Amino acid sequence: MELAYYSDLAVRLVNSEEPNRGTDTLTSVEAVRALFGESRQAARRATDADVTRLRSVRARLRAVFEAAAGGDEVLAVDLLNALLIEFPVSPQISGHETRDDDGRPKWHMHIADYAANAGSGYAATASMGLAFHLTELGADRLGICEASPCRNAYLDTSTNRSRRYCSDRCATRANVAAYRARKRLDAERSAGAERSRRQDREPTGRTADTAQKTSPATDR
Repeated sequence: MELAYYSDLAVRLVNSEEPNRGTDTLTSVEAVRALFGESRQAARRATDADVTRLRSVRARLRAVFEAAAGGDEVLAVDLLNALLIEFPVSPQISGHETRDDDGRPKWHMHIADYAANAGSGYAATASMGLAFHLTELGADRLGICEASPCRNAYLDTSTNRSRRYCSDRCATRANVAAYRARKRLDAERSAGAERSRRQDREPTGRTADTAQKTSPATDR
């Protein structure tokens, strides 16, 4: 799974926007360059046009994550295949700067960047990395955070496929919200039960004496 680590580029791009919060950090060339991380050489080629290019790719990658998170893995694969066709890659065997104990190169697969622009190169690398991640681990490993209002994408690498949130912060927030919701429900149930007990203790009709006093006379 040598190429799967490129999938982090897809997550990074998708999460540059938080639709439910109305935030978007992908607004400048500097933001595009920041997405590349350690790939400084590729980042230096970025221009204003790459902001628009990557915003378009971002929406399509989010659709892949949402389809996978929604259980429609066929749609997720179709959407990802469309990106792979539009943004092809050139894999190469590489061993630079990586040596074993005997000083020999540790050969691994590497995606060479021959794209015409920085945005296309990023899209190709991110899409291929996500494709390797999906095929090696399964479409259900692509998730969308369940902590409202967060809708960040994440890659589930847990051993039991149990991840539901993009971060520990979101997991904590969701757990706190669930706890408070349970407390409110318990309080409402207790209040309802107390009202029922009070109603049971209160008289439901008139007493017999009252009934006699108020009933019409029958003997004249």
